[in-house]
Amino acid sequence: MGGSKTYPYGSTGAVRAHVLAALGVLKVASPDQIHRLTCPGHKDNKAIRNACLDLARHGLAVSEGSARDGNKLWGLTPLGLGAAAEVLARPLSEMGGTARGAARSGAPHAMAVNETIIAITRTAPEPTRPIRRTAATPLPVQRAAASGPAGIGTVASWATEVAHNLPSSGRNRSSVQADAVLHAPEAGAPVLLVEVDNCTETADVLAAKFDRYRRFFRLKTKDPQGLEIPVWRTLYPPTVREGHPPIAVVFNPGIRTGEQALKNRMNRVLDLTRDIWSGRYERRGVLLGDGDSDGYQNYADAIPLLFTTLPRLQKHGPLDAVWWRCGHRQWEPLTDALTNPDDIDVWRRRDNERSRQREQQLERDRQQQQAELQLALQQLQEATLTSPPEPPPAPCERCGRPITGEPGIRYDDAPPDDGRHCPGCRIDLARQPTGLFKALFGRQPGT
Repeated sequence: MGGSKTYPYGSTGAVRAHVLAALGVLKVASPDQIHRLTCPGHKDNKAIRNACLDLARHGLAVSEGSARDGNKLWGLTPLGLGAAAEVLARPLSEMGGTARGAARSGAPHAMAVNETIIAITRTAPEPTRPIRRTAATPLPVQRAAASGPAGIGTVASWATEVAHNLPSSGRNRSSVQADAVLHAPEAGAPVLLVEVDNCTETADVLAAKFDRYRRFFRLKTKDPQGLEIPVWRTLYPPTVREGHPPIAVVFNPGIRTGEQALKNRMNRVLDLTRDIWSGRYERRGVLLGDGDSDGYQNYADAIPLLFTTLPRLQKHGPLDAVWWRCGHRQWEPLTDALTNPDDIDVWRRRDNERSRQREQQLERDRQQQQAELQLALQQLQEATLTSPPEPPPAPCERCGRPITGEPGIRYDDAPPDDGRHCPGCRIDLARQPTGLFKALFGRQPGT
């Protein structure tokens, strides 16, 4: 086998670390699954099998059975779990259990969870260099196998069988356990809880689990500053979106569930969980052009629920349009599926755009009014410059002064304008005697 006394099966430290990391996350897995998750660039899984055997000699790994496809299954001992915690740089308290006995029944659900993690992570193959030999012709460097669609995260991005404790009374402890949890902020998913459904339970049983999730997400606690925060924030980073952490349901129909039966199951779960993922509509007092009011969907108490299938993930990868967000009505990439298209942030942007358009319209109206005023003033000035000067008023027939009177003098007691005399003369004429006496003794004009 080319090994040593310490590791008789010839495994390397790097491959043993791969096995410890994979089993520390997956709990129970076949060498083929460990190979595809951690080092797909290796030609086969022989190095993984040898590493499992070497770890077993040191009491770190154990095999208790085989999967239904015949592949031998491996898990960690309590001592191996501590070694895996060091490899993953995690506290031992966060490593969970060892899944002892799970392999005896073939672990069909654990195998589906493993395949889901492999399909999402899609570790890129790395090139390997063969051992130096004394052959006449040097062997070329082995290139990595052609990689398929890109994946998300690494083996260290995952945790499995994560329990979320609920309030309980007496000795009855209640919790809701996630099959897997992914931390991939670089992919827009700071936290993504994953449920793998082998389609063996009823849709009602599966849907009831999300109500327990919501009960957990609603729990409150105090932070070090004494402020009230959700309990889940003590376990996971903020989601950068309104609402509770998202949950992805990966349906694994296998050979038992047909396409139509799977579609019916997904629709049934969607309908049963509508109250959990749909949020609540909030109407705002903004009248639109059609007289209706605007508003947004409040997702503060909603769980973003995503559906996909294991075959779809395996074929297209997690970054393609393989996610069906309940309420979105189409297949989307992960970042789009996690986005709330009608939440309060979208409404604020829409309202800000309306305010901006109103301000622009007011500014256009102001500029138009100013332009119209300037045009009117310009036309008035042009009319003043081009119009001929008014002729001087006609002279009074009696005194020769302007018929309109002297400027600055008021003639309140002057008789009405007769078109011949100025106001002063009209006043004088009104005071002169009339009749024969006026003709004989009246004052002559101009005297």
